[in-house]
Amino acid sequence: MRNPPPDSALHALMTQFPRTGRLDWIGLRPARDVPMAVVDDALAQADAGLAGDRYAGGSGKRGATLIQAEHLPAIAALSGRDAVAPSTLRRNLVVSGIPLIAFKGRRFRIGEVLFEGTDPCDPCSRMETALGAGGYNAMRGMGGLCARILQGGTLRVGDPVRWEAA
Repeated sequence: MRNPPPDSALHALMTQFPRTGRLDWIGLRPARDVPMAVVDDALAQADAGLAGDRYAGGSGKRGATLIQAEHLPAIAALSGRDAVAPSTLRRNLVVSGIPLIAFKGRRFRIGEVLFEGTDPCDPCSRMETALGAGGYNAMRGMGGLCARILQGGTLRVGDPVRWEAA
């Protein structure tokens, strides 16, 4: 969906975030097919990604991947599990308390770091192995968001997550 004109009622609704979210978890993928490194803080580099993550230094469009904490129980239920650890889904950041998908095409901050939501983070075929049969479909629509890092800094578990007016 394109952003509505700034003077429209729809724009007012789409930019209303009365609550602040929270960064709950940080994970880095040091290499393909190796366990994620769960950390309490990470260096976010503008137009590059997260230091220590295998995608750091790429195009920047996928500088970090995020997933909504509130979706983890739904993904678990849809894949026939009691729970799903964030590292199983291989996203970098788990956020709670704010509707993550609303940041697509918009700027937002996690602590001191400025992001721009670029694209939905669709599941990959590896989710069939990670979650079992039907794992790919269990994540559809709940895979999270890819984001570009516009202004770097240190991310810390517990940092506030908030929309940034342009």
